[in-house]
Amino acid sequence: MSAWGQWRSVKPVVRCPDDVLAELLDGGQAFRWNRVDGVWRGVWGNYIAELTSQNDVVQWRAPVLIEDRVSRDISTYLGPDDVFADAWDALPHRSDPVLKAAMGQWPGLRLLRQPFAEAVLCFLCSSMKQITHIKQICETLALRFGAEIIPGVRALPSWSTLHRVSEGELRAAGLGYRARFIHGTSHFLAGQPGWLDVVEDLPYPEAKHRLMQLPGVGAKIADCALLFGAGKLEAFPVDTWIARVMTERYRLEGWSLEQIAHFGRAHYGQYAGLAQQYLFSSARRA
Repeated sequence: MSAWGQWRSVKPVVRCPDDVLAELLDGGQAFRWNRVDGVWRGVWGNYIAELTSQNDVVQWRAPVLIEDRVSRDISTYLGPDDVFADAWDALPHRSDPVLKAAMGQWPGLRLLRQPFAEAVLCFLCSSMKQITHIKQICETLALRFGAEIIPGVRALPSWSTLHRVSEGELRAAGLGYRARFIHGTSHFLAGQPGWLDVVEDLPYPEAKHRLMQLPGVGAKIADCALLFGAGKLEAFPVDTWIARVMTERYRLEGWSLEQIAHFGRAHYGQYAGLAQQYLFSSARRA
């Protein structure tokens, strides 16, 4: 692997205690971060970096070969404090003790802004899988089909690359029934160049409706991809963790997943997805 550059602070500043940084990188938003020799090493898009927290301030370094490129974009990926300050303040934590407790557990938790096409791929891989298994699948896809970023490190394959991969090859990479959805999505996108770029720029309701046209993309996968890849902060993904929290703490017994998602967007407002991440992380910790 290429030589690494010097450690430096993310600019603008990103403040996260060690445990919050771990949850940010390894708590289900993204799937290519691992702890290596006491620091977090991760890949997104055509970037690779290492992160650590010193006095609650996030520090980064990258291979010298791509250091300038990482320097330009790492702040956008992580979401600096000045971007999320308004969102933290706007959430109804003053009147909602459940949310207040969750935010108190995870000071500085935020949402990653990942490449949208990559987020769609990763969350298509996530159906009925735990985080550890999703990470394994993503790593296998990168090793078998991805382009080299630096020697020894590969990106996730693009959709145009996946279009040239057979369903059988995808199944052999550990995707199981998900191979059919990824194979179908790659062919859909091959016939509609720029389709994901258009969807990313649409307002949230229309973007979700359009994204659910892809094979295997239901409401939860669409919301995850839009929240973590397209910056649609009103998206409110509902999985089993969130369904349990909302049912128990907000007395939503008997509500459907769609009704719970609608409640979340209405109750938490334009930053509902950030509230969801606090609740999700607190449920995992509990």
